Amino acid sequence: MILLSFDIEEFDVPRENGVEYTLEEGMKVSVEGTNIILDILRANDVRATMFCTANFAENAPETMQRIMDDGHEVACHGVDHFEPKETDFMVSKQVIEDLTGRKVAGYRQPRMFPVKDSEIKKAGYVYNSSLNPAFIPGRYMNLKTPRTYFLKDGVLQIPASVTPHMRFPLFWLALHHLPEGMYHRFVRGVLKHDGYFTTYFHPWEFYELNDHPEFKISYVIRKNSGSNMAKRLDNLIKTLKKDHKFITYSEFADSVLKDNEL
Repeated sequence: MILLSFDIEEFDVPRENGVEYTLEEGMKVSVEGTNIILDILRANDVRATMFCTANFAENAPETMQRIMDDGHEVACHGVDHFEPKETDFMVSKQVIEDLTGRKVAGYRQPRMFPVKDSEIKKAGYVYNSSLNPAFIPGRYMNLKTPRTYFLKDGVLQIPASVTPHMRFPLFWLALHHLPEGMYHRFVRGVLKHDGYFTTYFHPWEFYELNDHPEFKISYVIRKNSGSNMAKRLDNLIKTLKKDHKFITYSEFADSVLKDNEL
């Protein structure tokens, strides 16, 4: 099973680099990138899970409607991506559910920062996908956490996939930098070992970041962005679709909780 997800957030990377950048400017980039993603998913007839910030949902109603019309799951990704608050999981759920008319089952904290699962449970979430079980200097140090799904404080945890032994992360940056064949082999290894694969990307990765030096974004992030990343995502989906089924996080959570009676 393939759990493909996207953090549908306002583009704020320039702000991380000290560049003054408005929400309106960030939304323009993310809306363009989201529609590129949706085009790829529609062309391949696969569904994904979209973790949306309240900022994005409130400022891009047409894009949110397209996400739902195309059959994708909508989950929560906080309120303001640049300035996450402890109450975001509650507020974002209310905003997203009010705007979409759908009940939201899942949450992912911006930048995958820690979040109290007991509070996530109280808010009514079924699953939490805020864990990258790898070691990435300056961002994640999670080598002692489980690699695969587990239950914590009554909430199903669905970590991002890493390789079985070395815990090499297979999130968005890996597909930017690794040769595609190598990335695909790593993914197949995870599928063989774990029985499922989950990863995540962002809409701004599909924007031509190299055309905007004013963003002051490092080459590590800019490499293979824009059309190159669109091709890489399309190739990945086509490769995996041959032998595997794409499902949403909610479908996975329902299956796990039912089969294992967690």
